[in-house]
Amino acid sequence: MGVSERYRDAWEGYWSATSDTPGEAIWDADPALSSVPDSALLLPYADTSLPVVDLGCGNGTQTRYLATRFARGTGVDLSHAAIAHARRADTEGVAEFAQLDLVDAEAVAALHERIGDANVYMRAVIHQSDAEARPAVAAAVTTLLGERGRAFVAELTPDSKAVLQRMAQGPDGPPEKLRRVLDHGLNPVSATEEEVPRLLRAAGLTTLADGDTALAQTAYLPDGTRLDLPARWFVLAATTAVG
Repeated sequence: MGVSERYRDAWEGYWSATSDTPGEAIWDADPALSSVPDSALLLPYADTSLPVVDLGCGNGTQTRYLATRFARGTGVDLSHAAIAHARRADTEGVAEFAQLDLVDAEAVAALHERIGDANVYMRAVIHQSDAEARPAVAAAVTTLLGERGRAFVAELTPDSKAVLQRMAQGPDGPPEKLRRVLDHGLNPVSATEEEVPRLLRAAGLTTLADGDTALAQTAYLPDGTRLDLPARWFVLAATTAVG
């Protein structure tokens, strides 16, 4: 089992049409605005002697930072083109990158078998996944954690959808970075706020800490302020590890 062909092609098309320029992807924020504060929330709960896996790593910007905070870092993404971007950007070889379909339970289990229990970082993956794929995405987190790993998961809330809709309906239409997302058939913020914690619980994950945040983007509002999208974060462990 894997993601739909439509979904796979949408992401492959997006990353194939994206240059190596940092920040060209709307979500490719500087780590100082994303994985740095995110990992500060995770680290009090995590064993840093374990590796970290960045799920939906894209061009690897966050993976490269995370690899400096844990024993080693691995970034995985559905898109082969994204992984090619990530490998080119990692000029110092601080992390490793691999193509992985999170909906493919056997492939996820094989990764866990290879690296052992791991910490997980997942930023805004569930919300844009096809509805039928979301339980498997959450289950992938549980598989990779095993007994010892801990996860940081952040997902956009419906308030973000309203922000993006207002941007798209402006007099000049959506800004170029958002237009590229929409033109490739990607659907941001399609999960409800209640759905995400429900999916996490159903996947066998227990919330150790959570809170509200905003995910920094690389696009700007007409008044020049950076686009920050409302989100919720969770630090998680496998329920079997804390039960």
